[in-house]
Amino acid sequence: MAKLTEQDILNWNGPESDYMNEDHLAYFREVLVKLQDELIENASATTEQMQQDHEAPTDPADRASQEEEYSLNLRTRDRERKLLAKIQASIRAIDEGEYGYCMDTGEPIGLKRLLARPTATLSVEAQERRERLKKQFAN
Repeated sequence: MAKLTEQDILNWNGPESDYMNEDHLAYFREVLVKLQDELIENASATTEQMQQDHEAPTDPADRASQEEEYSLNLRTRDRERKLLAKIQASIRAIDEGEYGYCMDTGEPIGLKRLLARPTATLSVEAQERRERLKKQFAN
């Protein structure tokens, strides 16, 4: 069983019954695990950096800059924490045999969409439908 590349996924032209076969699942698991590891590494690096910079500068301008940097780092880590939860849910979906299928319709999400957004849980059509409904109720 040869390891698939992104190009192999883009060029895949097999039967619908072969969608999300073992090779596809192995490819996406590897992508998701790599993303997960990067996010965990980033979080650790940020924590270390913030612990090292624990002394507040005496100059008010420097202190304001440091607080702004902390705030930006914390917002970034919060977004990454939410993404990490999605990544872990996607890995569980692979384990449960549900990865690659729309949560709303059960239809295939599509390999190209999953390449662009490996944590996608909705097909493009279902996502657009949700966004339209959300926009209607927001007004």
